[in-house]
Amino acid sequence: MDAAGLVDRLAALEPLADVPRGELEWLVDHGSFEVRDAGTVLAPEGERVERLWVILSGHIAVRVDRGAGPRRVMGWRAGEVSGKLPYSRMIAPPGDNYLEETSELLVVHERHFPEMITRCPTFTAYTVHLMLDRARSFNTSDLQDEKMISLGKLAAGLAHELNNPASATVRGAKRLLAGLAEADDAARALGAAGLTRDQLEAILRVRAECLSRPQGDVLSPVQWADREDEIADWLAGHDLDPDLAPALADTAITFDALHTLSRDVPADTMEIALRWIAAGGATHALAADIEHAATRIHDLVAAVKRFTYMDRRAGPELVAIEDGLRDTLRVVAAKARGKGVAVTLDVPGDLPPVEASGAELNQVWLNLIDNALDAVPDGGRIDVRAGPELDRIVVRVVDDGPGIPPDVLPRIFDPFFTTKPPGQGTGLGLEMTRRLLRRYRGDISAESRPGRTEFRVSLPAPGIADR
Repeated sequence: MDAAGLVDRLAALEPLADVPRGELEWLVDHGSFEVRDAGTVLAPEGERVERLWVILSGHIAVRVDRGAGPRRVMGWRAGEVSGKLPYSRMIAPPGDNYLEETSELLVVHERHFPEMITRCPTFTAYTVHLMLDRARSFNTSDLQDEKMISLGKLAAGLAHELNNPASATVRGAKRLLAGLAEADDAARALGAAGLTRDQLEAILRVRAECLSRPQGDVLSPVQWADREDEIADWLAGHDLDPDLAPALADTAITFDALHTLSRDVPADTMEIALRWIAAGGATHALAADIEHAATRIHDLVAAVKRFTYMDRRAGPELVAIEDGLRDTLRVVAAKARGKGVAVTLDVPGDLPPVEASGAELNQVWLNLIDNALDAVPDGGRIDVRAGPELDRIVVRVVDDGPGIPPDVLPRIFDPFFTTKPPGQGTGLGLEMTRRLLRRYRGDISAESRPGRTEFRVSLPAPGIADR
């Protein structure tokens, strides 16, 4: 199958209908088309997965043997994506990934993921949503463990955070293409106007001044509207098109510059010159918007890599508590904003590092802070504080929620105990948190009363003895 036909196949799949064609073309250029027979095991249980599979036709399923024979627990059909996903912390699948029927697949190796994240933001956001769905599926099939719960929390936050800049990038790129066409038309009209060298230099001076800074960034909406009205009045007073006012108002053009331009440029060319200046200002503003959105995506990717400790060796290492807490708060920022919760972080700048797995500590912080967000009411408050105490680093997560009942508090670290409604908790979070901390000679405790619940994590820090 040729590349164009493969792109058409992808575009026709309903789950991929919102993915721009350019992103699908990138996937085809960097992937391989494969037809595999029914019964083929794509990824055996426990073996490293290195590829993402886009299903063109057929069905991938997962079966797990928990002692009573293999059991199918979840599956994916045409248009869905499985295998290794960007941002996923999964190394090996919990069961065999096999084909229930002959299937056609587009296969993309994980080595392309860093470029794919920036070149295919819409497809990447789609895979993040799939990670969240995958986490839910494991939960409903009784295979959900605490790492998958953390994956779901991470995916939920990222899906929201990535969607806005990804959408802004797509919208900006479409508008920029139209703006460039308008700028080209204006440039051709200006070139055909027969202006002298001095007249062209006068126009170039004004254009350079207009592009020096975006005027809209320093004006309030009311001030900007007043500025647009004033420019429109000036244009109308000089028999020029007032529809140029919005684009000119977005630039740093001044009325002195307009007066100078009207003096140095013939009246019959003035509107052509202003249209060219306005088109240049619009394209520069759109390019700046795209750069801002792309920077936001880049910053989110960097935060995820730090949070999950991608590209870092497994096992204990010296970990900066402040960095992990800040990255965790970034992951849950969307959830906090959605409830109007104020979250504060207080960490001294000279806090020594601890020796642990950074990814596992971040899982601890995510569990505690996400639980606090579930507990507090809308408009509540969460305070996260860290500091040295004797030979240990102590992290406190304090919320102003309703508190934990006295008869429940002694049981919160028991396996499978949860106070959440059915389907919303597995009872593994706090038990897993304590288990992870004890790997590094750490511990966790809780105190609670109505209006104040505090979880206290302590970890040994060799650097404190040197202070």
